[in-house]
Amino acid sequence: MGDPLLAGLMFPTLFLLILLGLPVAFSLIVTAFGFALLAFGDIAPAQLYRFVDKVASQPTFAAIPLFVFMGAMLERSGIAARLFEAMRLWLGRLPGGLSLAALSMCAIFAAGTGIVGAVEVMVGMMAIPAMKKYNYSNDLIAGTICAGGSLGTMIPPSIVVVVYATQGQLSIGDLFAAVIIPSILMVACFLGYALARCALRPQDGPPVADEDFAMPMRDKIWITLTSLLPALALVLAVVGSIIAGIAAPTEAAGVGALGTIILTLFYRRLSIEVLWSATRATLVITAMVMLIVVGGTMFTSIFQINGGRQLIQSTILAMDLSSGELILIVLLIIMILGFVLDWISIVLICVPIYDPLLRAAGIDPVWFAVLAIIALQTSYLTPPMAPSLFYLRSIAPPDMSYRQMAFGVMPFVACQVLVMLIVYFFPATALWLTSFVGI
Repeated sequence: MGDPLLAGLMFPTLFLLILLGLPVAFSLIVTAFGFALLAFGDIAPAQLYRFVDKVASQPTFAAIPLFVFMGAMLERSGIAARLFEAMRLWLGRLPGGLSLAALSMCAIFAAGTGIVGAVEVMVGMMAIPAMKKYNYSNDLIAGTICAGGSLGTMIPPSIVVVVYATQGQLSIGDLFAAVIIPSILMVACFLGYALARCALRPQDGPPVADEDFAMPMRDKIWITLTSLLPALALVLAVVGSIIAGIAAPTEAAGVGALGTIILTLFYRRLSIEVLWSATRATLVITAMVMLIVVGGTMFTSIFQINGGRQLIQSTILAMDLSSGELILIVLLIIMILGFVLDWISIVLICVPIYDPLLRAAGIDPVWFAVLAIIALQTSYLTPPMAPSLFYLRSIAPPDMSYRQMAFGVMPFVACQVLVMLIVYFFPATALWLTSFVGI
């Protein structure tokens, strides 16, 4: 048994390295290696290799590069511009129509890519110029793009869900099914807020001029069918096959990756340059994710060997918390860590530590996983350290201030908290669909 004092020093050391500017992945690896040397001495490298080998032997991680490639190809297929045009044509006349179009497109592309941040940048580059053209308020633009981008955290086939299920020893199909209804509720809340705000304050999101819709209905329907249906069919085939138990996550991801190549060919955008660009993006994103996965696994393994789990368990037991209080504390910790760490690190560090505590308290792990994923999504959006704002600043117009961005996302944060409360008080919203998995 290790030294609980060493376990207690690991988190302060990790945060210090991050604050000093060392990337999160290397902070995790350096901290784990340093404390492994203190705990094991000369055999530390052999122990760490064993932990890394455990990660490498998990076949579900093979789904990650395939899902990433699927999203990268969808981005380059030309479907994004067509889809935004279709959404604009149908929703533009409504109050805040361009905001509704951007949010709808984010929801669809979140289902297609599963990559946090990619959706925000891609949709923002198309939607922001259009919204500025019609004098939308900067805070509504910021809130719309950031909130829409955050949907990549939840909507299947989210990489967050895949990694969480792997670390929490849950079925990926169960967790995909569990997040579907909360995801729909989240999108509905976002759309409802944008519509209500612009109906009450038309100057914040005026309808698009009628002359911009001078297009025959036949052309409208054709644009919609050729942009919306192929993407939705692909996503439903991938996620549906996993939930129905027809295919394993890796197999379904492979089908999705092949499907995006066929879709790109259908839109006449397939070329060596497009394939190379998508492959390069896949390599970069997958390498980043897996480096953090390896570092996180090393960190949590050394933490547990040094008695960290027992230290936390004894502390929690001494507090004599109810199930509700335990859930609240864990969710608050997740949200606070979200101000410092990225979602992968939080999942890899926290899930192996708190999952046994929650199971021992009789808390359904799938239901809590949905709450935790919503908390991760909320931390992605919540100022002052919201990653969503940093993504937005890379594409924001010069006249959009940080203050406008921060105020713009807050109503959408309230929507996320509302959905979290709905899932908490009505667990069936997360668990009902799981009863159909594999049927």
